[in-house]
Amino acid sequence: MSQSISATRQTLRAAMPVARNWAYFDHAAVAPITQPAAEAMANWLAQAAEDGDTVWLDWARQVAKVRTSAASLVGAEPEEIALLPNTTAGINLVAEGLDWRSGDNVVTLADEFPSNLYPWMQLKHRGVETRLVPTDQGRVDPETIAEHCDERTRVVSVSWVCYSNGCRRPLRPIADIAHRCGAMFFVDAIQGLGVFPIDVDEDGIDALAADGHKWLLGPEGAGIAYISRRTLDQLQPIGIGWNSVVHGGNFNQIELNLKPTAARYEGGTLNMAGFIGLGASLELLLSLGIENVAATILDITDLACEKLAAAGARICSPRNGEARSGIVSFELPQYDPDRFRKFCLDQGIALNCRAGRLRLSAHAYNTEEDLERLIAAIEQFKSG
Repeated sequence: MSQSISATRQTLRAAMPVARNWAYFDHAAVAPITQPAAEAMANWLAQAAEDGDTVWLDWARQVAKVRTSAASLVGAEPEEIALLPNTTAGINLVAEGLDWRSGDNVVTLADEFPSNLYPWMQLKHRGVETRLVPTDQGRVDPETIAEHCDERTRVVSVSWVCYSNGCRRPLRPIADIAHRCGAMFFVDAIQGLGVFPIDVDEDGIDALAADGHKWLLGPEGAGIAYISRRTLDQLQPIGIGWNSVVHGGNFNQIELNLKPTAARYEGGTLNMAGFIGLGASLELLLSLGIENVAATILDITDLACEKLAAAGARICSPRNGEARSGIVSFELPQYDPDRFRKFCLDQGIALNCRAGRLRLSAHAYNTEEDLERLIAAIEQFKSG
């Protein structure tokens, strides 16, 4: 599907109630949900109050569609998708599931979000070393990653997009390095999934996780994990419960016969309301075409960089070619970023601070008028 940037922006903006009041540039933290998501969750709430579990099977069918949509989003099969509460849970499927041996190591990047560090660091008590690869403003040479790998490397784990400055990394070269030494390639995709095209097979990804409350425009507590068929049997399943087995609905049959799919990780009751909401937002994004969403986001962030630079800001994010994303890190020289962020909130402008800098994270529905509100806030803040 191909459509103009303006059409994509208008269609998505019409589905974003937040745009009526806010110039919202904080999607890399917690995004507002779409109108379809809000309506789907409101309908669930009404049914839960008025009908109880008499409509549970209908909820289950809606959640099953989320698995299919998520699979389509990453180029996987529905059987390779697990529905989980957050990215951290997906990372821990691998961190806690591999049969580690003392002397093994994990290779990851030094600028990772804590959720892609602590689960690996926790393995120290098993004798597993976490090796941190330095980056340059988020950029990393794949050969530098290769220099940190050896025959005892079990996992190479990277974020697709750096959370602090938005640097988008090429995945296939890193995957090839991981596989060359016999390691699994894991991707924390939360800062890029839903807004940039990705294909787990073409990109050589063995496992991936992302929450839905950022760029997927869903609620908190509803995320996905991809576990490839070739990886599934390498992991000891964790979080086992009644829903992990093939006969999950038969509580009288006690037999540990695990589902032969990634759904084995959904041990207990799912966040029905959250996944129903996420499903509605996923359907909207997929209907727009992820390639169109990507082009629209890069259009608005390129414009943001131009306007911010003209207003005296220093851009601290890579802004060339494929390294660009929806995240722009910037500084206002001689001004405190936290004070400016609070000032913006009072003006109806949402952005954030990371790594000591301001962070703007624009989605495809943001407009030039939204940016003008931010630029006006900068001028007012400086003058007052």
